[in-house]
Amino acid sequence: MNDILQLFIQRFQLQLPPLASETHQLRKAAVLIPIINGRQPSLLLTKRSSGLRKHPGQVAFPGGATDDSDVLPETTALREAYEEVGLNPGCVEIIGQLPAMDSVSGFQVTPVVGVLPAGLNFVKNHHEVEALFEVPLAFALNSENYHFIDIVRRGKPLRIYFLYYADNLIWGLTAAILQRLALQVKGFISFN
Repeated sequence: MNDILQLFIQRFQLQLPPLASETHQLRKAAVLIPIINGRQPSLLLTKRSSGLRKHPGQVAFPGGATDDSDVLPETTALREAYEEVGLNPGCVEIIGQLPAMDSVSGFQVTPVVGVLPAGLNFVKNHHEVEALFEVPLAFALNSENYHFIDIVRRGKPLRIYFLYYADNLIWGLTAAILQRLALQVKGFISFN
């Protein structure tokens, strides 16, 4: 296992997550933050199909709404990752989760962090996923790579995070989740 990934897992599991804002949404969802354990660890992200009704063309983690049969957030995240990118749930080592966050689309989303072995073949569901790409874990954990804008939405202040990687704009909830992950390990991992 790569040194950065080992240090990340250690710090992620030992550090308390940053304080989460109170969630207000009642509908539950979960996403998988899939970390590929390669020579240089990376995160697997999807570009949503442009034909989707909600968030077409946006960069996202595999995930979606909780089904009645889903017992835990990780059940939802793994089921959705299988449906979207053909990820065998048995190949994922769940290492924890971040506090739930509200999405602007009306869900309380729980990010579940899992480690995958390198060399897996993914099969994207063309109805949901237009493309797959990876972002180096070290890049995503470097809090200096994040930018934000503050807006007012429906009379409430909202901070929107974003970052760019390889011509991909990662923004909104996906970027907010990554930024929260970077904050959790900030100061413990060097990017020099």
